[in-house]
Amino acid sequence: MSVASSNERPWWFEPLSIVVVLSGFSIYAIWAALQGQGAYHNYLSPFFSPKLASPFSWFSPAFLILWVPLGFRATCYYYRKAYYRSFFWDPPACARPELRGEKYSGETKFPFIINNLHRYFFLLATIVLAFLWYDAILAFFFKDGSGNAHFGAALGSLIFLINVVLLSLYSFSCHSLRHIIGGKMDCFTCSLAGGARHKTWGWVSILNERHPLWAWLSLFSVLSVDIYIRLLQAGLIQDVRFF
Repeated sequence: MSVASSNERPWWFEPLSIVVVLSGFSIYAIWAALQGQGAYHNYLSPFFSPKLASPFSWFSPAFLILWVPLGFRATCYYYRKAYYRSFFWDPPACARPELRGEKYSGETKFPFIINNLHRYFFLLATIVLAFLWYDAILAFFFKDGSGNAHFGAALGSLIFLINVVLLSLYSFSCHSLRHIIGGKMDCFTCSLAGGARHKTWGWVSILNERHPLWAWLSLFSVLSVDIYIRLLQAGLIQDVRFF
């Protein structure tokens, strides 16, 4: 048996890091949602997109939207592995005992049975993603003194674009999409448009290899967009215009 090097990270480092990051993001998302509309000129925070009217003055419209991306990420195959190991120690790492003993029931009981709805959350999240692309396009149009919108680019525009690209990579590398395209097929050549489906399935499979990476990068990019907007709102920074 090989002896681990002295600079190798301890087994608990990864699960602890995931607990810190996911807990921090969740707390920030709830705080941001309670602040009301996260908008600055032509920028709209992903937490509030699509822009909806709140049914009550005290109820943040963000809560009408956040359940969709939250449900998509919470039921994601990769995130399930991450939080099962990190929050529930089920198991916390390879060659480590589980804490639940023999009380395992799989994903057949509430709330874990909701994980079986992942493919439906994917479809709903794709609708939200379309609105985020619309917001990213609007981020490149600025109003002049007369109220007319003109194409331009600023630091905020680039942040919006990077965010929606990372969200698209995360969404379209999803295991559910890969299954929808070709996961149930035994013979591509025997099916209608089988060649095109096989090629698309191959592209999604390539993206799927980096699904965990897109999951984390898109999580931080969403956070970055909202923080950037709030810094602009507070007057702590200025949006740098390139043209």
